This record gives sequence, C-alpha cells and structure tokens, in this order.
Amino acid sequence: MELSLQFQRPPSYKIVLHHTNGCFKIKPFLGSRQFIPWRSRVNILSHRITASGASGSDFSKKRPRKSSNSSNKGPTPKGFNSKTQGETNMQKRKPKVNGDKDETSMPASTESAEPNNIEVESKVALEDESSTQKTMPKINGDKEDSNMPASIEPNNIDIESKVALEEGPITQFYQKNMVDEGQKEEAAEDSTSVGKELDADINNNLNVVNGSIWLDVAISNLDVVNGSVGNPNVVNGTSNLNVNGMSNLNVVNGSISKILEDDAGIEKKEIALENGASIPRDFSSEEKHIDGTKTDGNGALKIESAETNEERVEDNSLQLTMEMETNLRKQEIDGLADENFLRGDKLFVYPRIIKPDEDIEVFFYRSFSPLKDEPDVLIKGSFNNWQWRSFTTRLNKSHLSGDWWSCVIHVPKEAYKMDFVFFNGKTTYDNNNGNDFCIPVKGGMDALAFEDFLVEENRRKKEKLAKEQVENERQQEEKRRVEEEKRRVEVEKRRIKVAKAGIESDSAQAKTETENRRERLQQLMKNATRSTDNIWFIEPNEFKGADKVKIHYNKSSGPLAHANELWIHGGHDNWNIGLTIAEKLVRTEKEGDDWWYAEVVIPDQALVLDWVFADGPPKVATVYDNNNRQDFHVIVPKAIPGEMYWVEEEQTIFRKLQKERKLREDTIRAKAEKASQMKDKLKEKTLKRFLLSQKNVVYTKPVDVQAGRTSTVFYNPATTALNGKPEVWFKCSFNHWTHSKGPLRPQLMLPADDGSHLKATVEVPMDAYMMDFIFSEREDGGVFDNKGRMDYHLPVFGGTVKEPPLHIVHIAVEMAPIAKVGGLGDVVTSLSRAVQDLNHNVDIIFPKFDCLNLNHVTDLHYQRSYSWGGTEIKVWFGKVEGLSVYFLEPLNGFFSKGCVYGCGNDAQRFGFFCHAALEFLHQGGFHPDIIHCHDWSSAPVAWLFKDHYIHYAPQSRVVFTIHNLEFGAHFISKAMAYADKATTVSHTYAKEVAGNPAVSPHLHKFHGILNGIDLDIWDPYNDKFIPISYTSENVVEGKRAAKEALQQRLGYPSPSPSMSSYRIISSEFNKRLGFLCSDINVIDMHHGLLRSYNTAGLLLRPILFPSFLQQVVLLGSAPDPRIQNDFVNLANKLHSSHGDHACLCLTYDEPLSHLIYAGADFILVPSIFEPCGLTQLTAMRYGSIPVVRKTGGLYDTVFDVDNDKARAEAHGLEPNGFNFDGADCGGVDYALNRAITAWYNGRDRFNSLCKRVMEQDWSWNRPALDYIELYHAAKKC
Repeated sequence: MELSLQFQRPPSYKIVLHHTNGCFKIKPFLGSRQFIPWRSRVNILSHRITASGASGSDFSKKRPRKSSNSSNKGPTPKGFNSKTQGETNMQKRKPKVNGDKDETSMPASTESAEPNNIEVESKVALEDESSTQKTMPKINGDKEDSNMPASIEPNNIDIESKVALEEGPITQFYQKNMVDEGQKEEAAEDSTSVGKELDADINNNLNVVNGSIWLDVAISNLDVVNGSVGNPNVVNGTSNLNVNGMSNLNVVNGSISKILEDDAGIEKKEIALENGASIPRDFSSEEKHIDGTKTDGNGALKIESAETNEERVEDNSLQLTMEMETNLRKQEIDGLADENFLRGDKLFVYPRIIKPDEDIEVFFYRSFSPLKDEPDVLIKGSFNNWQWRSFTTRLNKSHLSGDWWSCVIHVPKEAYKMDFVFFNGKTTYDNNNGNDFCIPVKGGMDALAFEDFLVEENRRKKEKLAKEQVENERQQEEKRRVEEEKRRVEVEKRRIKVAKAGIESDSAQAKTETENRRERLQQLMKNATRSTDNIWFIEPNEFKGADKVKIHYNKSSGPLAHANELWIHGGHDNWNIGLTIAEKLVRTEKEGDDWWYAEVVIPDQALVLDWVFADGPPKVATVYDNNNRQDFHVIVPKAIPGEMYWVEEEQTIFRKLQKERKLREDTIRAKAEKASQMKDKLKEKTLKRFLLSQKNVVYTKPVDVQAGRTSTVFYNPATTALNGKPEVWFKCSFNHWTHSKGPLRPQLMLPADDGSHLKATVEVPMDAYMMDFIFSEREDGGVFDNKGRMDYHLPVFGGTVKEPPLHIVHIAVEMAPIAKVGGLGDVVTSLSRAVQDLNHNVDIIFPKFDCLNLNHVTDLHYQRSYSWGGTEIKVWFGKVEGLSVYFLEPLNGFFSKGCVYGCGNDAQRFGFFCHAALEFLHQGGFHPDIIHCHDWSSAPVAWLFKDHYIHYAPQSRVVFTIHNLEFGAHFISKAMAYADKATTVSHTYAKEVAGNPAVSPHLHKFHGILNGIDLDIWDPYNDKFIPISYTSENVVEGKRAAKEALQQRLGYPSPSPSMSSYRIISSEFNKRLGFLCSDINVIDMHHGLLRSYNTAGLLLRPILFPSFLQQVVLLGSAPDPRIQNDFVNLANKLHSSHGDHACLCLTYDEPLSHLIYAGADFILVPSIFEPCGLTQLTAMRYGSIPVVRKTGGLYDTVFDVDNDKARAEAHGLEPNGFNFDGADCGGVDYALNRAITAWYNGRDRFNSLCKRVMEQDWSWNRPALDYIELYHAAKKC
C-alpha cells in the first residue's frame, strides 16, 4: 500500500500569523540576521517519507493494494533530492526504533508481496546557511523481527517537504486535529492494518514516543496533533519520526492512517481543528484535508506537488516580499531625504550605488535650484560623457515631505557614468553651475571598455542601417514599381476612356454633319438649275462624276464685264472639301456674243457642283461674280444619292474626324515629350551649374563626382575665413556624414597648379550618394570654413546606394491654386513639388477654408476626426498639383468666414490652426524630418512644437521662412528664436534685413534662398494665351507674333512695312513699384522726359521718347486705395491727351500679362525694395531682357551685360540684363539708354541675349537643391 502525504507551506506569512492562536506556533530564531533579497534567500530542500510494511493476514480483504518493485538500489524516488558529498547535511542510516516484527502472513519473496508504502512529500525552502544534522535518541530500542524474510525490504517512510522559510526566526507549525475517542479507536485499528514495521530508511531517525512519530527537521518543527502513524512502537501514545536530522513530525494521540479513510460509504467528513472549528469536505474518489493534503481513491494520502502549487505560493510570497521591501525602501529613502536636506544637498539617487541594467530613482529638491518657481521640472541626460542613450523625462512631486521631485531612470548595462541636467522644458536650466551633474555607475564597463564597445556598436549600427537602407530602397523601389504600374494602368484606363469618348464624339459629329449636308444638298438640289437665261449654262445636259463638261458664262451680264481675264473657282457638295476647281475661261467663236467657257472635270462622287467667276486665279483675283453671294450650283444628274450613299458618307466623315483627332493627340503627345525633355535637360544643366556655383571657392575634377573613383577637390581660401592661414586641412565624409567608414582622416591640402587653389584627393566609395566636407586651419580644428554652418555637399553619381528620402511637412495658410492670396501660396506649392520631384516625401497641412477653390483638388475625401482645443476637428485628404494635402476643418467655425485673411481675430484663428496641425501630427503618429512653416501666419508652429511636442518627435526639426517682414513682426521674431533654421527669399535681401530686431539675434541660422517660377504655368512652349508656341530656337518669330497680337489687343496702330518692329518695355505694377508699363516706341529715338512722379516713396515713371508720346500700357492694381487713385487720375490724363498711345488696365488680367511678357523686349523693374521678385524671372523665361534696380532678389538674378561678367561667372551664369543703383530717374535712364542702344545697334547680339536668358533656369530646380541642403543642416542641429 502506498500513501503520499504532501506538506504545503501557507500561501503567505500573513496567513501563518493570522492562525497562530488556532493552528500554528512560531518559535523565534535566536541567531544573527542578514538582509538578503528574496530570490537569493530561498533554497529548496526535499524530503520523502515512505512507510512500508505488511498489513496482516486480513489486509488484502480490507483494501486492494498496489504492486511495486521498490528497492534501495534502484533510482531515487520522484521528489527525493539526494545529497552529494560536498553538501553540509550528511546522510546517515538511522537505527530501527522498537524493533519491528514480521507478520506471519508476510510472503517470503518480493515477487509475491511488496512492501506497503506511506509517502509524505514536502519541500522546505532553506536559507543559504548550513543545516545541522540532528539525531533523535532511540526510545525502547528497536529490534528486528527474526521472522522477517530476507528478501523483504524494511518498512520505509520517505519525507519530502517544501516549506518557504525566512532567514531569521525558525517557524514551527503545529497542526492539531481534534477527534473524539471513537475516532482514536478507529485510527488505532487503521494504523494496525497499515503495518507493524516502519523503517526510516532514507537517513531518518524514527522515534516512536507515547504513540507519536517524530519527524525532526533542523530548522522547523511540524506538529500534527491527535494523530499517529500506523502501528509503530508507541511510547506514551506519541510516535517521533526523525528524518535526516532536519524536521520533527509530531503525530499526537492519533494515527496517520486515520487520515486514510475508505472511500466506500463515506460521502463527507469534518476535520476538526484544535479550536473546535470544523470544515465540511466532500469525498468521492479523493479526499482533501484542511492542511491541503489529499487522499486518493485507494486511501493513499496525497500531497500536492510543489509544481502544482508553486505559482500560487510564489505569487503570494512575492507579493508579501515586495511589500516588505517597499516598506524598507521607503524608510531608507526617507532617511536619505532627511540627510540630504540637512546638508543642503538638492540631489540624491536610490539606491545610492548605481549599478548597470537597473532602475534608479532620482530625487531633486526644487527649492534649492534655479527651477524653484517653475511648475515643470524635467531631467535631460545621457550616459558616459553624453555619448550613450540620451533621455528626457518629466519629474513628478514625490511622496517625501518638502519640495522633493523624482523620476525613475533606467541605467543601461553599458553605462559607467550618468550625466544630466534639470530644466523647465524651455530655457531655464540647473546644470550644476555649468558642470552638469554626473554620478558614477559601479560594476559595469569602464571608459576604455565602453570606447571599444562604442566602436563595435557603431559598426553594428551602421551595418544595420545599411541593411535597413537596402531593404528600404528595395521596398521603395517596389513601391515605385507598383505605383508606376498603377499609374500605367490608370493612364491606360484613362486613354481607353478618352478614346471611347472620342469615338462616341466623332461618331455623333459625323452623324450630325451627314444629316446637315443631306439637308443642305436637298435644299440646293431643290434650288439648283441647269442654266440661267443670258448668264450661264452647262453642256451636255446629262453627266456624272469624272465627266468633262463645258460651263458657259456671259461676261457682259455681271460685274466682270470689264475684266481682262475670266476664271472659274469651283468645288462640290456645298464646297465640302474647299476649292478643287480653278480654270481659265476662253471666248467662244460666235461673233457678236460676249460668251466665255471653260472645260471642267466633274469631281468623282460629286452631287452638286459649286462655283463662282473671278477676274483672276485664286489668291490673285479681286472681283467676283458669286450670284449675289449665293454662288452658282448645278445638280449632277446621274449622281442623285441613295440611302447607302449617306451611310458611306457618314463613315467617311467619321474616319476623317478620327484621323484628325489622332493627329492632334500625336501633336500634343510629341509636344509634351519635347517639353519633358527640355525640362530634364534644363534640370541637368541646373545641377551642373549647382556643382559649379561656387567655382571661385570650391570645385571638383571631374565635375561629376563618381562612386568608386578618385575625385580631386580644389579650394580657394582667399574669400573665406581661412584666408592667409599657413595650412588648410580637408575633412571629408559621405552620405551626410553618416557613412559606415566615418569621417576620413584629415588631409593637408597641397597647392594646385593655378597658384590660387589648394587640392586634396578623395577615394569615393561605391556606397556613397553624397560627399560632405569642410576646411580648417589645423588638423585638430581651429578656424573652420563650413559654409556658414551648412557644410559643403556634392552629389555622388553611379553609387550602389540611393539617398534616403526626407519627410517634409509644410504648415501654411496659403497655397496656389486653391487659396492664393500672394506669393506665399505660389512658394508653398512650387517648392513642395520641386522637392517631391527629387524623390522626397512631402505633405501639406492646410486649413479647410470655406472659400477654397476645390476644382483643383482631386480625390478629396473625409479621413477621420480628432478632438483638440475643445472642439472636434475633421481631417480631409486630397491631392493638389500632385501633392498630398491634409485639410483640417474644426467645428468651431474658425475657417468658415468666407476669406483667408481679414477676420479681426486672424492671430487667434491661425494660432489655433498651428497647434491643431501639430496635434494632428502627434495623434496620427507622424514623425517628419522637417516641419516647414511660413510667415507670421504659421510662425507659432516653431515655438509650439518646441514647447509641447519635441518629446514625441525628437528627430524633427523646424524650418521657418520669412516671405514678408511687413506683417506680424512679433510672431516672426519669436519663430526666429525657436526655429532650427530660418530662410528668406534671396541672399541679398537676407543681408538687407540682417539689422531687423526680429532677425539680428539669429543670423547664425538665417539663410537666403531664391524663389523660383513654376515652369508649368510660365512656359512659352505651352502657353494658351500667346499666338504661337516658341522656344529659344525660334524666339524671334515667337516674340514678333506676340508683339503683333499685343498691339491688336490694345488697339494700337501697327507699324507700316517700312518701319522696324516696336520696342516694348514692361515694368511691374505692385505695391513696391506701382505700375506695369509697356512703352512702344518708333525707330526715331529722341530722348525726352515728360515727368518724374514719386508717390509715397514708390517710383512711377512713364517714359517718353518724342517726337510723340510713346505707346504705354499699365496692367495691375495697387492694394493701397490712395495709390490706386493716383493711377486712375494718371490714366484719365493719358487717355484724354494720348488715347491712341496709352492704355492703363488697372485690374488683374492673366491672359494679358502672358501676352505682355511674350511681346516685350525689355522688362523694367525699378523697385525701391524687392525681397525676391518673380517678374524679372518670368520675363526671362519668355525671352524678355530685365532692366532692374540693384536690390534684393533683383540683384541676385540679374547680371549686367556691361559690368557683371565676373559676378555672373562666379554663379555659373552669363550676363543677362541691365541694372542700376539709384532709386531715381537718372538711374533708370542710365540703364534704359544702354538697353535700347543694344536693341537698336546690334539686333543679332540682342536676339542672342534673348535666346540666352530663355535657356537660363529660374525655376524651382536650383532652390529645391538649396532647400534640401538646408534641411539636412537643420537635422544636425
């Protein structure tokens, strides 16, 4: 018989303490105590108790037994952990107690009978301290029964217990089962049936004293009250069982076998506790006891294994341990806080010794620091001299008394020092008086080991980035392929749809034309005659197509009576295909008559013959006889059409229309392909100019840096910060300083052959896409030339790696063409398209004004909503000019005003929009590389992002562009302070406004980048507003046609054939200049000045070249009503005195502006100030020569043909116009005189100049490259 008894430790210490009065006793441990964490304090000691014996002759009748072949030499029973020689607890063989006698009924061999077993399993969690073996003395010396067969193993009790114990007091548990006398007698009977021999064979002492078995455990006593085990030698009713000298199991006044109840007839049992309480239990095939033990259906006492209870016990124990450790930790932190406060220290950490890969808590006494009045306290730090794992965390008010704030920081395993400062999230810092705070980390890497680790980590990181980049490129390429395929499919669908629509349209048109012709022919046939008395007749009377007939005409009957010649001009079927007959008439031979005739071949398939008589052949004749404008008609008698004719006619017309359509489509396609080729060629030329744009400072040979080859960099320090330095060092890397090889070793530059440049040679790796370099006076630094903190960058061609795309998000309130107010809208759209064309990702966040021009938005659809600022904000998505635009529509009505500006609360509206846009990025999970905001209207983005969102997107940088300094100076000034980089619209204008208070403190990050023009809008090759398309190849013909169309449009007289063509001078009408003027002058030039007119600091100058007033046109309107009124008065004066030479159009007229740009020979822009200026750029696009004042972007784009050759070459350009300095009439006259002289005296040279300016690229190609450089520079901030 086998019984398993499992001793379970209570689920928590609290439960043990709670039952001390009823069930448990706790004895203190009087040894020393050492605090050790829970996981390091627990060891597992296992004991197994097996009680074996013969039951008696009637045992088999009471209960069937299990068969087993246990042997001392066999493997260790399950749950028994044998000890090695090195362990403290030595295993000893215990002598038998009260010598057991064999039953007479015991079989003689193990084959016929096996010992019955009682197994009690429990596990005891012990401290690391060694346990002392204890041996109970023999009581009533055990003697072996002489009748016991030699083959029978002694009775065994294996005890395996697992009890979790705290180091310190040793707990003894006494579990007492209170039973009555009847139960005692039953227990005694059952114990006899179990067996009379108990052998503690597994190094145990079995002591049976007073009817109790003692199991002695060195560190705990487990007492079972009112119970006994089987029928061992009993002394005073108590049996003592000593196992391994480690635990005492006291079974008092009872028998363990009492626990083993027979299943038959037993349904319920109450286990009485010592205090009289009882718990009803259900029994079927298994019985569960109050101490957690179970008996199976065979009466075997089962103790649940440690594995089945481990999770529950461990959770409860861990919870208790955590609570204890939390309390200890809190007490220790309280003590540290008091100590530091008394010493006046504002900082401590817990634990005091920082170890790697652990969490620490940083405590900061705010009142002791410069942050004492700040509501927010943050910690910003890193590790290992700020080289590893940066962090920024907000501190919260701690539980400590006083002004202690705290946060938890994880110390990485690579750390040997923690560096940090405290700040308020803005600009107020506590950095330990400029020294920063630092705390050493013990037990981890040292500085040298970290340096080695960092090198390896950087290598791994770069390898990982390289793999990710390759994978990203693969995905991007796949995405592009899929998108390209999608576009191809869409184009094909669109082509099929268009073709189908074209077929339907042509078919309908053919049917309509056929019906119209049929009606006309029927009318003609009804009215047609074969002759008219005394005027004409035809012979023979019957004829058909391809027949030759004679048409006779009486010359004296009509207007040709005095003509020297007579001709017939004819066609057929109501002139269906135009003029097909032209024959000269001859006079008949009859005398006295004035009849003439001509032989004519009737056109094939003709139904009606049409003709007129004239005094000469086509294009020469001046006098006609057209039958009083009715023409002459005759029916072809043998060709009267049937129904099939009209069916065939309809098909003929349809085929003709289809052919014409295909020809038009082919022409459009060819034109588009040519335009695309010209754009690509222009872009390639611009890139080369970009590479040579600073040739006076730096350039390379070859100009195109090729991957896998050697490149030589030439540098002229004469105009840089290194001018005069004895040495210049070249420092280089690749891929925006991120290449896996890192920065190359600095090179001392050597003199080049030209004497002015220095040179250095670089091996360009195959995986490079960009070469980056700077110059310095020493190998280790000193004075640098880093291009104004932008660094020098040159693209690398032919590499194996492509540049990863940037993600740029524009936040703006103007965008052409959906909400264009000024130039800002053009810049947002055109710049975004140009950057996107360079394979970068661009998004635009825009208010959903109720005044948007949605005709230019494709695929507009509602996407989602989010809440912010006390209102719901709807997000719409659509495409504008191929750009992804997110429209924000707040339900508070801020953008439902019918306008963009002028609502009285614009600052509030746009401030709300800026914050809502950043919240949209945050909630949408966007982490752009660059957030680009424009002018005062979206300036709040700069500081709102830095104050509220930088922690969510730490890699994002803010770029701010000033388009107009006249509005919102406060907003612009604040945005300049917060932005990582700032720009304005030209280099010269950036210098001109450098003294502005909003700009001057931030010149280190302020750059000028020119605007460009949109080549799709301003393109003379694809301009529907000019008479003929032209390029630089036919610029003379194109401009001549445009000039004639402009004169016709204005109602000006055209020059006579003997005159040379007019000279047209145009000038911009805007708030800086005041007018757009076309001055048309005859060839005789006598300079004279009608007047100079200066209004409100704005130059207004009609130019006169007597002998009479020149033809002048003004186009545009002034936003200032006073200035607009001045122009109205001027227009009235000019109209009254010179109406046929002056036309002032004081409104916006886009078609006329295109015609003026194409028809003008010169463009005059005498602006007082001009940040960039698009007028001169657009004029050059159309081949007009600019005449400008040297200010702002005008100076940066127009290079005087007489004075600026060197300056133009420095920018990779040729001279392209005329400029002047003064803001007066003398300056204008000086430039205009030179321009007109060039036009008058050297027409071929002038035409070449027109061709040159058309071929220069003033689009967004170059500015986009400059902005990409700026974006990368911002990322380094």
